[in-house]
Amino acid sequence: MKLSLCTIVKNEQKTLPKCLSSVKNLVDEMIVLDTGSTDSTPQIAKKFGAEVHHFQWCNDFSAARNEALKYVTGDWVLVLDADETLTQKIVPQLKEAIQREEYLLINLVRHEVGAEQSPYSLVSRLFRKHPEISFSRPYHALVDDSVSQLIEREPHWQIGYLEGVAILHTGYQKDTIARQNKFAKAQTAMEEFFAAHPNDPYVCSKLGAVYVEQGKVIQGVELLAKGVASAEENYDILYELYYHLGIAYSRLQNTRQAIAHYQAAIKLPIYPILKLGAYNNLGTMLKASGDLNGAKIAYETALKIAPSFTTGYYNLGMTLKAMNLLQDAIAAYQKAIQLNPKYAEAYQNLGVVLLKLGYVEDSLTAFRSAIALHEQHNPEEAKRLRQGLKEMGLINQ
Repeated sequence: MKLSLCTIVKNEQKTLPKCLSSVKNLVDEMIVLDTGSTDSTPQIAKKFGAEVHHFQWCNDFSAARNEALKYVTGDWVLVLDADETLTQKIVPQLKEAIQREEYLLINLVRHEVGAEQSPYSLVSRLFRKHPEISFSRPYHALVDDSVSQLIEREPHWQIGYLEGVAILHTGYQKDTIARQNKFAKAQTAMEEFFAAHPNDPYVCSKLGAVYVEQGKVIQGVELLAKGVASAEENYDILYELYYHLGIAYSRLQNTRQAIAHYQAAIKLPIYPILKLGAYNNLGTMLKASGDLNGAKIAYETALKIAPSFTTGYYNLGMTLKAMNLLQDAIAAYQKAIQLNPKYAEAYQNLGVVLLKLGYVEDSLTAFRSAIALHEQHNPEEAKRLRQGLKEMGLINQ
């Protein structure tokens, strides 16, 4: 089976090399559609052996992605954005999957690197090259609608998914979102689509989440609730709707409703790793409500699903500290630090617990690590921590 990479780009000279490097030994061709770059993006793509085509941007991601599909000659299409890379661990599984005759579409798990919310998602980025498969929706372009219609007519086709993280995505990090004005772009495109499709649960989820992120929380809640009412048994979309309702109610300081929506999200029969954000946020809400044991269980469940979930160990440590289970808290903080040696807050809270137990020298070592890390990114916190240690007589300067 011949596999083609298909990507659309604009001014991606910083991220594109890493993206193309991750697939150069896997795919048989690279199709890159440039939508108006003013930097060296097209030249970089050509250096990697990509076939570069050009398209005038029209504020519609589906139109651009469908244009790119016209140039694909492979049997299967892998879609990546320039800020995404394919993990090498998934390659053997991917190669095996595209040999299966029954699969029309294969969903891939994507890790949102550095995202503060929803660290994992399931994306429909690997599918057969088929004349009836095309992208729809102007933002968050998907092939799902055309795939569903095709399967209705030809029910022998199946949709599969690969276990484990397949794609690493850096585009949802805070500085990237701010720099590229992502929420504004998303809102404009989705509001146009929503006006024509007011009962579409997917756009209710995505646009509702954007409203919540922008502080238009009541408007977001109304849209998300509307999506829940029309999602029926589309469990992946229902999860997103409940998850974002949980975030919205936490912003409204309605802890009871936030907990209820996170609990509704984790009960849905979807791939467990996708529930990680809901378990983590549920733990935060339960801790805030005083249910420390419930919070502990939520974090422990998250860590069973994803043993390398650094934030989960830190949050578990905070909960164990509040429960006065100090030795267990130390172990949780140490695990967080092992996974992320630059985790300043974990060092800081490790120092607090060690000091409570009387391990003064070990505590000072942890505090000094926290101060050094804070000085790089949060100098005010470094100053505050150093002053606190001076006042306790633990340091002289």
